Amino acid sequence: MSMAEKVFLGSLMKTEYLLNDTVIQPEHLESMRHKELLRRMVELKRNGKNIDLLDLTTLHDLESFGGMSYLSELLSYADPEKFDKTEKLILESWKEREKKNILTLAAMNDWEIAKVITELDKINQVKMEDHTPLQQALAEIYEAPWEDQIDSKGVTTGIQKLDLVTGGFQGGEVTILAARPSMGKTDVMLHFAKISGWAGFLPIVFSLEMPEKLITTRLMASTGGFNRAKMRDPKRMLTQSQKKIWSDVIGNLNETHLQIFDGAGQTIAEMRAKTRKLMHQFPYKKPIIFIDYLTLIQSSQFYGGNAHLQVSEISKSLKTMAKDFNCPVICLAQLNRSVESRANKRPMMSDIRESGSVEQDADVILFLYREAYYDKDSKDHTLEIIVSKNRNGPVGTIAVHYNEHTGSIEDQKE
Repeated sequence: MSMAEKVFLGSLMKTEYLLNDTVIQPEHLESMRHKELLRRMVELKRNGKNIDLLDLTTLHDLESFGGMSYLSELLSYADPEKFDKTEKLILESWKEREKKNILTLAAMNDWEIAKVITELDKINQVKMEDHTPLQQALAEIYEAPWEDQIDSKGVTTGIQKLDLVTGGFQGGEVTILAARPSMGKTDVMLHFAKISGWAGFLPIVFSLEMPEKLITTRLMASTGGFNRAKMRDPKRMLTQSQKKIWSDVIGNLNETHLQIFDGAGQTIAEMRAKTRKLMHQFPYKKPIIFIDYLTLIQSSQFYGGNAHLQVSEISKSLKTMAKDFNCPVICLAQLNRSVESRANKRPMMSDIRESGSVEQDADVILFLYREAYYDKDSKDHTLEIIVSKNRNGPVGTIAVHYNEHTGSIEDQKE
């Protein structure tokens, strides 16, 4: 009996809302016992009941499923973070079995080639996420003539000219934000995150390097206009007027509903599981995902340490995640040192580590550049956001005002 099926059923018992998310049907499972169990789960759910261990023990023919002990065993296999992967494995092995059946039938009954191909094609049509019943589609547009159209323009970046160029962050699209260390990547990301939160989206930040405490103090500093150095000891270092607005700043930031996960070495599968859980907690908000940063994401395989293969797997998974959740994904990336040896230090595509696949899979690529970073005497507080790839619009450079003491970012006054 397949391990994947046990993990699948156990995860459903543990995290019941996954049953609404899955495309696996009872007939996709191999074991008769598992098929029947999934049928019962669907039935219980339809009748408004739970499908946890307790409710399943009330089944009158519990013994035919291996009784209480087998159900507990299934539950011990539960691993909701591997749910997506498990679904794919189950579908793959179902397709393999179907293929064998078709080829056997074809050989026995001497089918025409065309018929064999049609039948094989049918199997491939079983996909993970493309099914919409028309009823549901119609329900969604039922009120349209009486409702204000929600702008599908995308999530505002909080920078007017950047919005004009990119149309904001779009659902299903991946934006790569790349720069040398200390150029302001994390500040720009946190700026995007809080702006999207204030605009009513659900910003989810996966910070693989910086701990949550540091992110929180950075958000406080940039929002309240406090010097970052003072955040080490606010009681001693903040002025009276700064202390007065402290609680207002906290109130403002509270409204972003920003979510922070600061575990090191998270995989995309874990990020998907955490995002899905939050989407169930905040059903009325659309998520927007921020990841800091690309090469710290754990790939699902080691690939013999081949960084290029790891990065291309990750960059493909980012795109899949953006599409599956229909949300924007913004991922930070470090640039290699080759920038430093050029006279013009503005970044280029080739400066992204292992850049080929990233360049291909990303919809938008933004680079950051500050003259003041290289010229310490410069009084120039400009941060250039260089739009170097833009699937749906022009490329070009947008200048914003950056305060490196507080980390705040604002449109430049004309």
